[in-house]
Amino acid sequence: MYTNMEPVRTKLLKLSEGKGCSHTYRRGLVELLQQAVPFDAACCTTVDPETLLSTGSVTDEEVELIHDSLFEYDYVRTDYIPYHQLVKSDDSTATLSGATGGRLTSSARYRNVLSPAGFSDELRAALMYKGVCWGYLTLFRRFGQPFFSEQERAFIASLVPVIALRLRRSSFAMPEEVKAEPEMEPGILVLDERLGTLSANETAYRWLSRLREWEGIDGAALPRPVRTACFRALSTLPAASPPVLSPAKSCVHLPGYPYLTIRASKMHGPGDGPQLAVSFEPAGPADTLRLMAEACELSEREKQILDALIRGMSTKELALSLHISAYTVQDHIKSIFVKTGVSSRRDLVWRLFSRFGVI
Repeated sequence: MYTNMEPVRTKLLKLSEGKGCSHTYRRGLVELLQQAVPFDAACCTTVDPETLLSTGSVTDEEVELIHDSLFEYDYVRTDYIPYHQLVKSDDSTATLSGATGGRLTSSARYRNVLSPAGFSDELRAALMYKGVCWGYLTLFRRFGQPFFSEQERAFIASLVPVIALRLRRSSFAMPEEVKAEPEMEPGILVLDERLGTLSANETAYRWLSRLREWEGIDGAALPRPVRTACFRALSTLPAASPPVLSPAKSCVHLPGYPYLTIRASKMHGPGDGPQLAVSFEPAGPADTLRLMAEACELSEREKQILDALIRGMSTKELALSLHISAYTVQDHIKSIFVKTGVSSRRDLVWRLFSRFGVI
C-alpha cells in the first residue's frame, strides 16, 4: 500500500522547487499526494500567517458543499484538532480517528458535518515552516475506507516544511506590473448572521467578482477569505484561547493587484440577530511590509533596516541609530536585496511604491 511514498516524495520535491501561482501548485500537490495517501476529497488553503484566516482554497466540490460548516467548527465552535491548536503543537498533523481514539462519534464535527456528507476520517496538517503557518491541508475518507494510518500521517508530516516553504515563496512576489486601479472608496458589504447579502457598494461587488474568479467559484458563493473573516468575527469562543481572538482580517494577494485587506466586524442593531460589515481596502504599508518580511524571511535586524530605508535614512544614519558599523549596515542591506530579488535601494523602494503602494 505504501510503495508509492518515496517516488511521490521525489516528484513533490521537484514540484515544490518550481515557480508559478499557488493555485496551480496546490492542485498538482493534491494530485501527487493521492498517489501515496489515497483519499476521497481534499482541501488545501493558504492563510494569512498573522491571523490564520484563509486567503484562498483549492478544494473539491464535495468539500465546498460543507465548507461553511467546517469553518464554523474551526472558528466558532470547539471540537477535536482545530487548526489553531495544530499550529501550536509540536507535531502539526493529526487524524480525527487518532484524536478520538477511533471513536469518531465523540466529535461534533463528525456527527454534524462529516458523517451526513458521507465522510468518516479526516487527516489535517497545519503547513508550518520555521514556526510560521502558511496554510492548511485536509484530506478526507468516505465510509467503507480504512482510517488514515500512522504511517500515512507521518508521511504527510514529513512533507509539511517543503509544502509550507513553497507556499511562503508564492505568498509574496515582486510583480513586474500591477493593473492600474482608479482611486476607489473602500468596499463595504453587509451580511446577516447566516452570511446572506443585505447590501453592498460597487467597490465591494468588484472585489467579490475578482476573488470569485481567482478562487474559481460561482457568482452565488462568498469567497472563502470573506467567509473565514466572518466566522472569526462571529466567534464566541472563550477569551482563554488567544489564537481564536486574533483580528477578523486577512491580507490577500490577487495576481496583478496590490495586497487586499479584508476585515469583518459584528454589528448589533434593533433588528433580530447580529449583522456583519465586511470591508475591502488595499493593504496599508504595515501589513504589506509584514507579509514581505515573513515571506522573504527577513531577520529582525533586516526588518528594522528595511523600515529605515523606506524612510530614506542613509547608511551613516542607520549605523548611528542602530549602534552598528556602516559595514554591518551594508551587509544587512545586501542580504535584503538578495532575499527580495532586487539590486539596489532605488529598485527596492520603487518596486514597493509602484507595485504595492507602500510609500
